[in-house]
Amino acid sequence: MSKKIGYVWNTLYSWVDTGTGGLLSANLSARIQPSYQHLSHPDTKRRFNELVHTSGQIDYLTLVKAKAATDEDILRVHTLEMLNKVKQLSALATGGVADDGVTNIGNGGIEIAYLSAGGAIELTKKVVNGELSTGYALINPPGHHATRSETMGFCYFNNTSVAAAYAKEVLGLKRIAIVDWDVHHGNGTQDIWYKDSSVLTISIHQDRCFPSNSGFIDERGESDGFGYNLNIPLPPGSGNAAYQYAFETVVIPALKQYQPELIIVGSGFDASILDPLSRMMVLADGFKAITQQVLNCANEICEGKIVFVQEGGYSPHYVPFCGLAVIQTLTGVETVADPFKEFVGSMGGDKLLDHEKQVVDQLIPFIKDIQ
Repeated sequence: MSKKIGYVWNTLYSWVDTGTGGLLSANLSARIQPSYQHLSHPDTKRRFNELVHTSGQIDYLTLVKAKAATDEDILRVHTLEMLNKVKQLSALATGGVADDGVTNIGNGGIEIAYLSAGGAIELTKKVVNGELSTGYALINPPGHHATRSETMGFCYFNNTSVAAAYAKEVLGLKRIAIVDWDVHHGNGTQDIWYKDSSVLTISIHQDRCFPSNSGFIDERGESDGFGYNLNIPLPPGSGNAAYQYAFETVVIPALKQYQPELIIVGSGFDASILDPLSRMMVLADGFKAITQQVLNCANEICEGKIVFVQEGGYSPHYVPFCGLAVIQTLTGVETVADPFKEFVGSMGGDKLLDHEKQVVDQLIPFIKDIQ
């Protein structure tokens, strides 16, 4: 069978209402002016989708139509109280802000959130059943900060976890790995699977970026889940070299030790050198390199069954080219080069520094605890 790469996009993903503040909601008494380009504005993902089309990559992809997730799908990983709170805010005439104070849920926003989680499910389903070789779900809103009971960090529902739970309970898989390379800690994903050894969760992120009180090396899981949660909190300033070393030394060996039947990648591009919400230095070709590593690993251990699910990324200029680098790695066809590389490529991040290596090396002994 020839290689078929799936691609999920829905126009409503670019209609997510993130509010009128740059980060916090506009507030006159605090003198926070309205801003019509919120840091989490969906334009980054719209521009990514448009580059997929205008670069010609769309010709090498198989379109996958997102179907709305059901309440049953959501409730596999979230509480009924949380689901009802999202419904309540979504029903307000102008929406509302979740309890974390930064996550705006616009009017009707739950409809888009269902489509986002459902897009991850549809792609997962088609990869698991062999209809597709792999694929990329360019969905929005993102998901990895949504805990079992709380919407937060611009995330409504935890899309990768919804897809993993569907793969377990509906498709019958027993062992799944979620690898999250978004620059912020995947605290929601960790929370959902912390006591469960059937899903290995690996988060590589900037140390104490967001949330600042989670994502530490000693958070390893509890009960049956002990050893099945790995956090790699890299120091600010880490770039291509640190990420590639972390994947070579910890992520790939952990996946090989665990032997999952499916790998789900939480693919955020906020570790890029141009992102406003982090202080990392990864280039588009850095994302390409770690994509190739996990693809090779999936081919070796789980018959290539791997899906990529969009998380964050806040540079409208660079997210599209970082995303395109991943998709070009999936298709094996390069149609457009990174136009920013000449400018940002000499700024650092291409050499592994001692303090970066020391962080990664602390996790090597943990791999043996994965059964």
